Amino acid sequence: MSAGGFCKLPGGSVVVALTLPAPGPGEGAVRVLVHAVNRARALTRLRNLGLRAVYLRGNQHPPTPDEITAVLHHPDGLVWREAPDPTEAALWRSIRALKISPSGV
Repeated sequence: MSAGGFCKLPGGSVVVALTLPAPGPGEGAVRVLVHAVNRARALTRLRNLGLRAVYLRGNQHPPTPDEITAVLHHPDGLVWREAPDPTEAALWRSIRALKISPSGV
């Protein structure tokens, strides 16, 4: 189950933030931010990347102002990082980094 939320910007677009369980073994989570025209379009962008079971129910964990700034300044408008841990600062990464296979092919 994903936790997330959205924020409507003054221009009419939205920023959607989702916290998803990390793929693979072990504990952890990934925070994904998407900038799009509306919430449905944001979720469609994620589904087109292979995240088929992503839904936004409610607005319990909306994006913070820092997260909104990060996604607005990224050219793709789609970034991720490991879920925030108060003891360390993780950098935002492009979604393209997830699509590269370990073998480099």
